Amino acid sequence: MTKNSTQPSVTMLFFKRTLPALAAAATLAGCSMMPTYERPTAPIAIDWPGVTPRSASSPAAEVAWQDFFADPTLKSLIDIALLNNRDLRVAVLNIEQARAQLGIKRADQFPSVNAAATGSRTPTSSGGISSAYTAGLLVTAYEIDFFGRVASLKEQALAQYLATTEGSNTAQISLMATVAQTWLGLLADEELLALTRQTLDTRESSFKLVQLRFDNGASSELDLRLSQSLVEAARVTLAQQQRQRALDENALALLLGQALPPEALARLTTPSLSTLHLPELPSGLPSDLLTRRPDIRQAEQQLIAANANIGAARAAFFPRISLTAGVGSASSALNGLLKSGSWGFTLAPQLLLPIFDAGRNQAGLDSSTAGRSIAVAQYEKAIQSAFREVADALAGRDTLARQLQATERQLQSESTRLRLTNLRLENGAASQLESLDAQRSLFGVQQALVQTRLAYLQNQVVLFKTLGGGTAPAQTTISKVE
Repeated sequence: MTKNSTQPSVTMLFFKRTLPALAAAATLAGCSMMPTYERPTAPIAIDWPGVTPRSASSPAAEVAWQDFFADPTLKSLIDIALLNNRDLRVAVLNIEQARAQLGIKRADQFPSVNAAATGSRTPTSSGGISSAYTAGLLVTAYEIDFFGRVASLKEQALAQYLATTEGSNTAQISLMATVAQTWLGLLADEELLALTRQTLDTRESSFKLVQLRFDNGASSELDLRLSQSLVEAARVTLAQQQRQRALDENALALLLGQALPPEALARLTTPSLSTLHLPELPSGLPSDLLTRRPDIRQAEQQLIAANANIGAARAAFFPRISLTAGVGSASSALNGLLKSGSWGFTLAPQLLLPIFDAGRNQAGLDSSTAGRSIAVAQYEKAIQSAFREVADALAGRDTLARQLQATERQLQSESTRLRLTNLRLENGAASQLESLDAQRSLFGVQQALVQTRLAYLQNQVVLFKTLGGGTAPAQTTISKVE
């Protein structure tokens, strides 16, 4: 510290000269080297291929997931997953980390004021001891952001924070959709198991009858072996379905972060996909995806962050001005620090102008420019991927609906065929082979109907997810984090 006995006058002079300069520096700090951001043109068609848009009162992104997944058991499972799923928990914690990083970059725009005290005792050439003590407030190497380098880094951190928030929204939508699809699959497993057990019982009864007829010479060995083969085929199918059911239950438990609750297990005792109905969703326009899909908004925020990096890289070519200042007291004796006349200040500005850096700054700018080009390509790919996902889901909605209707009609035909064949068999007008073939065909159609209904419902879940899944555009209040 500089000791000064005329402290009041010097202090007033300090404030009169430095405060205007600091105010001017703060004004100039608004200068930014960031390129003006412009949203790239979306590389997609204006309409969905082969799909007639459907009108609706509200976009799919504004449909609450509780309204779309209206089944009470399914809603309960999704609630459990949102509370316990570890992947979603990591995504939420990533938001907190990004918010903290934003706080660090925001703090760089302001000077850090620290309390400092120093003391030294050194021998002199005359054999004595020289003492020096200082105490006061110190500002160390505060960068006056004339060319917006620090501001650009703060904008980059803000964009990364918003991108992380959108990433969490994407993870939440994916989790809800995966839980719904896995639960639907588990219901289908139980329905198929019940169907297979019933078929196995029927075939075992039929095999016993054929065995009895064979023992009495009323049936051929060919009929006997075919009936036995159908029994074993049903047992193979039953084992496969039991294994798939166990795998699906394990997958759902992992998503939930715990074992299935009792109400879900109770629901599995009476499974029926035919009682589940998911509402129709409006397709909207492809351009709507830009604001409805959180993964696209995430890619755009990453593009904005890359754009801000260019501003910081450009500012590195210009002078960097930093300021170190302090105010306090200085004395040659420790007990004299607080005495009158010991107060003073120091002011040490520093200007660094790059002259030769072996191309480091240019390489940094080239890297930032390439990073923005990469972010543009990733943003465009995110849009194209979203377009393809929605187009696939829309195509599946119409074709699976027609397939489901045709399979239901086929089931009616096969049921009638088996009934009529058994009547003919009882009256001696049909062979045992015809009856066994009708049973096999009916079982195949029954399985196909369950699987087609599952595919249709899961496709509805995919459409809900790909259209934005009930998560409105992020309403993050920038003023709270700036």
